[in-house]
Amino acid sequence: MIRAAVRGVGHYLPDRVVPNSEFETIVETSDEWIRSRSGIERRHFAAEGQLTSDLATRAAIAALSDAGIEADAVDAIIVATSTPDLTFPSVATMVQAALGITKGFAFDVQAVCAGFVFAMANANALIVSGQAARVLVIGAETFSRLMNWNDRTTCVLFGDGAGAVVVEAVEGQGTSNDRGILATDLNSDGRYKDILYVDGGTSTGTTGHLVMEGKEVFRHAIEKLAETAHTALDKAGLTAEDVDWIVPHQANIRIIEGTAKRMQVPMERVVVTVQDHGNTSAASIPLALSVGKARGQIKPGDLVVTEAIGGGLAWGSVVLRW
Repeated sequence: MIRAAVRGVGHYLPDRVVPNSEFETIVETSDEWIRSRSGIERRHFAAEGQLTSDLATRAAIAALSDAGIEADAVDAIIVATSTPDLTFPSVATMVQAALGITKGFAFDVQAVCAGFVFAMANANALIVSGQAARVLVIGAETFSRLMNWNDRTTCVLFGDGAGAVVVEAVEGQGTSNDRGILATDLNSDGRYKDILYVDGGTSTGTTGHLVMEGKEVFRHAIEKLAETAHTALDKAGLTAEDVDWIVPHQANIRIIEGTAKRMQVPMERVVVTVQDHGNTSAASIPLALSVGKARGQIKPGDLVVTEAIGGGLAWGSVVLRW
């Protein structure tokens, strides 16, 4: 059977590094307050004029290099983002043009912090159905443009960045030992819109700012992330004991620790980058995959579980063998 396997991975972070101390001059906060509640120590902000498509393109080039292929070998591009350059066209088509690709197709996916998981599920479906043989999947965000700089509970949490993976069709035996995506699980529940949203958009005529009820999001995150991970593992005929690495959405160290505990996976088997990048929304999982590989943590044959939750609420997971 056909599996969708990761061939290459890469990421890009803007040059500007913003330590926690910088927020002490903006809002009533401190480095200790931010670290103790989120685990975040620093994050990156895009430069003036640097757009989401710029970050996405740089990450894509890194992933293509890691995969050892040229851009024109890609059949499709999927970009997960909630911070596109323009209302339309999609960021994915801008990346397509920047890479010099003139064939195939490109589109965006919007599921906020769960966007990369949703994009990977779409890439898997395209490959398994035969509509594409090789898909470039990117998570890219410039969330610093959505911050309310008077809200100390949210403005310190987010950063900008991009991560990308090249996913391609490979032959498998139909067992859990195959390389590639073994199972996915996607969910959403629009009843919870008001606990995490942006209070603006095209129809309202304003860009808006991020609004979050942190305690409610935390409560839902711990429960739903562990549940979706177990569901995807069940679909693949695996258990938490089989997992080599959890690569979670990097929102908050306490959510990461709580989810790992509920899954009964030790933190030694969790890739953590939140301290260096903050919450980069749809970019956080591919960013962490790239960093995890560069650190020598994620190796060929490892069983990896990714899971994320974001506004919507939308949440999901992907189980794959590296």
